[in-house]
Amino acid sequence: MSSRRVRLGFGAFVVVGLAVALALAFFVSPQASSDPDGLKKVAIDQGFAETETDHALDDTPTAGYEVRGVDDGRLSTGLAGVIGVAITFAVAGGLLLVVQRRRAAGSSRPSPSGPSGLSSRSPASPASP
Repeated sequence: MSSRRVRLGFGAFVVVGLAVALALAFFVSPQASSDPDGLKKVAIDQGFAETETDHALDDTPTAGYEVRGVDDGRLSTGLAGVIGVAITFAVAGGLLLVVQRRRAAGSSRPSPSGPSGLSSRSPASPASP
């Protein structure tokens, strides 16, 4: 199998995976339950929910799994999911590029035993008299 074919396969895998993640974020996330999650439910049940304070990021455009300024709740939640997937993909892709470039830069340095990674005299070769 050629390396070009492998790269196309991996690229197709990434594109399809991203498309599935975006579709799920947009179409499925608005279906999420609006009931309190585990920690919030425990806080309510134990009677200390009223001591909750605002999060430092409550003023961000996608706080509360909604896009500020979009009046339709389902659309707002779906868009927030898409934005989250896109940011996560961009960060992961950026980290992947950094790691690949560092590996490429590290492999271009000559090794101590020579450019091929082998010493000049192979242990399998007979010794000269």
